[in-house]
Amino acid sequence: RMQTSVPELTDLGGEDSRTLALYGIADERQSFARNCLLARRLIERDVRVVELYDADWDHHSNLAERLPAKCREVDQPLAALITDLKQRGLLEDTLVIWGSEFGRTPMQQVDSGAGNMTKPGRDHHKEAFTVWLAGGGVKRGFSFGATDEFGYAVVDRPVHVHDLNATVLHLLGIDHERLTFRFQGREYRLTDVHGHVIREILM
Repeated sequence: RMQTSVPELTDLGGEDSRTLALYGIADERQSFARNCLLARRLIERDVRVVELYDADWDHHSNLAERLPAKCREVDQPLAALITDLKQRGLLEDTLVIWGSEFGRTPMQQVDSGAGNMTKPGRDHHKEAFTVWLAGGGVKRGFSFGATDEFGYAVVDRPVHVHDLNATVLHLLGIDHERLTFRFQGREYRLTDVHGHVIREILM
């Protein structure tokens, strides 16, 4: 059934010009914008989990050129996806999460790591970074937590990945303390023995 429905799903010919313009889709080339529109089409068809992946954010050098280019690729499609889901009455039942595995340093990196000077970039940084959520039961126009004035370390209301996972599971109607899986002879949780639901961000 899924295989027979894919051709219709991936054919954007039925989308009107206003929708394509909303996402910034101007041609048939593969793009993050097309993936965002495909995500909406999957959600419309009751697909429960949709994951989009976007590469080339590892800007150890030439940040001044590379980062603005990446932002131009994703800003409009992401805003369009949220707008489109909302106008179709789907956003309140859809949790949209944008994140990565770590952040970038607030200070410049000018060494490639091999001793070569490069155009400035930013190195990996695990101490502080941002994840945003939309729809699905979270507050709008709300931020939680803060870093120091340099953006280097969290100084107010830190959120661990276990807390994020516990909160996402809660929004899906799952108690993270009760959901377990057996591995190597014992029960494990997705949040290990940690994690608290961040109730301050919930509607």
